[in-house]
Amino acid sequence: MKIPAGLNITVLVVASCAFYTYVGQLVPQKEVLPPAEVKISKDITTDEMVKIGHEIAQGKGLCLTCHTIGKSGTLRFPDLSGIGSRAATRVPGQDAIDYLAHSLYEPDSYIVPGFNPGMPKIARPPIGLNDQEILCVIAWLQSLGGEPNVTLQTRHMHSPAEGATP
Repeated sequence: MKIPAGLNITVLVVASCAFYTYVGQLVPQKEVLPPAEVKISKDITTDEMVKIGHEIAQGKGLCLTCHTIGKSGTLRFPDLSGIGSRAATRVPGQDAIDYLAHSLYEPDSYIVPGFNPGMPKIARPPIGLNDQEILCVIAWLQSLGGEPNVTLQTRHMHSPAEGATP
């Protein structure tokens, strides 16, 4: 007895769907929640800024989605370990704070050799960090191999004009 071709195709399609559904369920799933709202008071210390900056990098800023800390080998974007000490030497005539701020506000200005451009401007949507949040991220970046010296009053090349609302 010969089985009709239509039935063979139907069985193949159902078996393929069942197999890939099963395999798909074996892949670990990651629950992604919206980032928690970070409250930044005007009188926080640099150490508190480092902690908040780390929270932002893991959450709202999405930094650690592409960047790593202490990894080597094939990476999507540069590893951030030691950036606190390297930042001051990356661009002649630019201090660490200005380099880090410029790298965050205008990420395509300095591309680390061996990497392609692709980092979004984090002060604009869809990430949309405000100036205080970016200062906290800079404090956290400085703490990776260096000594953070940023406060919420720190001025850099991308700071809003005096009297402007942050």
